[in-house]
Amino acid sequence: MSEPVFDMHPTATPEVIAERQALAERVCRELRRAGLPVHRGDLSGGPHGRPGADVHVAPFIEGGVYVDWSVDAELGDEALDLFAQGIDYSNPPPIVSHHNTVLQHIQAALFGILTSAGFEVEEPDRHGHGSMVHVKGLRT
Repeated sequence: MSEPVFDMHPTATPEVIAERQALAERVCRELRRAGLPVHRGDLSGGPHGRPGADVHVAPFIEGGVYVDWSVDAELGDEALDLFAQGIDYSNPPPIVSHHNTVLQHIQAALFGILTSAGFEVEEPDRHGHGSMVHVKGLRT
């Protein structure tokens, strides 16, 4: 019986990853300066359940620096529990609507703060990364 073959994405060179790590640290610094709670989920090795900005580096060639946002567990768990039970997307429960609205406003705030700080940002492919913000680099 043969071993299963997994199609792993090729990783970027160590130099590219080092550049991304430095960029991620600058992103963290600017978000902290704006007063936001920030952590590096990719460096903690633990679960990513803390509220605030989770800045992480994807090591793949097509990767980069990404920022996600976690709401407090009280809001997130309640909304996700209802979502998992199945909801009417045309008329979601108020807590699910509130959760989605919070994330939309946070994403807009992250875009604004990072752009103002000199970063080039874009919305990532939600299917590929599921993140809120892709930080491409510093504007020149």
